[in-house]
Amino acid sequence: MPGLYFHIPFCQKKCGYCDFYSFAPTSAQMDAYKDALCRSIRDFAGDVTEPFDSVYFGGGTPSFFGAERLTAVLRAAKESFSLTDDAEITVECNPGSASPALFRALKKAGVNRVSLGVQSALSHERALLGRVSDSETVKCAAENCRNAGIENLSLDLMLGIPAQTMETLDESLAFLLSLKPQHISAYLLKIEDGTPLAARADTLPLPDEDSVCDLYLHTAEVLESHGLRQYEISNFAHPGFESRHNLHYWHDEAYLGLGPAAHSFWHGKRFFFPRDFEAFLRGDAPVPDGEGGGKDEFCMLSLRLTEGLSDAAFYARFGEHLPEGVFAKAKALEPHGLLTVKDGTIALTKQGFLVSNSVIGSLSLML
Repeated sequence: MPGLYFHIPFCQKKCGYCDFYSFAPTSAQMDAYKDALCRSIRDFAGDVTEPFDSVYFGGGTPSFFGAERLTAVLRAAKESFSLTDDAEITVECNPGSASPALFRALKKAGVNRVSLGVQSALSHERALLGRVSDSETVKCAAENCRNAGIENLSLDLMLGIPAQTMETLDESLAFLLSLKPQHISAYLLKIEDGTPLAARADTLPLPDEDSVCDLYLHTAEVLESHGLRQYEISNFAHPGFESRHNLHYWHDEAYLGLGPAAHSFWHGKRFFFPRDFEAFLRGDAPVPDGEGGGKDEFCMLSLRLTEGLSDAAFYARFGEHLPEGVFAKAKALEPHGLLTVKDGTIALTKQGFLVSNSVIGSLSLML
């Protein structure tokens, strides 16, 4: 079954590292956007025949959009599309814009999963990233989420950020684990061109490459020791709480994305809405982005997962077995500790995830 994504391009304040499409809006712009999203839902209604089993509000800061507007969009989706009875419905929230009333309204609307942006529990690290809320605000947001009856909580952690050390990372990990999340996403900081952080990169106290690798491996070890199993390069969950929506991406399955900067893989085609707010309000059509679901793409996405790339899954998808050259190349890399080959499945190790682009690229050459 497919997934449904809504991009909410609004933030109270843009973080220094963020390259996602977002801006500080007026109330009138948010109201107009709500109406445009509902119109876009209706436009695609005739093109959807299967029920969605996941809905994801990302951004930007969806919680800044407000409970009333989020509820209106979700209601429109339920009216025009079918959702499975157990659909995973996620809203990303900034702790600073996540009130008890917001969570109660989201729960009433059917939201059953919340993702809170934390990045770090330490004030000086959060300040360097441009985060506006402190750890006490994060703790209150997590408590308010649970008090509203939304038990499925995901937290974001960032690795390799300015001034981060193994000791400060342990403080952040201890804080996140104290909130008892079902899911943690631990991302390596990537300094994107054009962001405020990029303009100051030469002056920032960034950990060196070896230190970042150590931070990543340590994070994986700590989280798994607390029952959060790694299932993707940057994602950890208690069994049964893996992000269903993101697994659609990594399993190369269908999803429909609505909003400026939202991408889709739909009926074997890829398309996207430009990063243009006014164009979306006008109802401009999305931009075609070619075919999707090819062999290279399927293999690349499968290898991001700890379950790996299996010959059985490849055969089920394409009606043919993985080329012997792929297994030959994988077996040549196995002694280096970058991956394992077992029972027709190639899976990257934690060390392999650190150089995943190179490893996946070398295997793709064998297709």
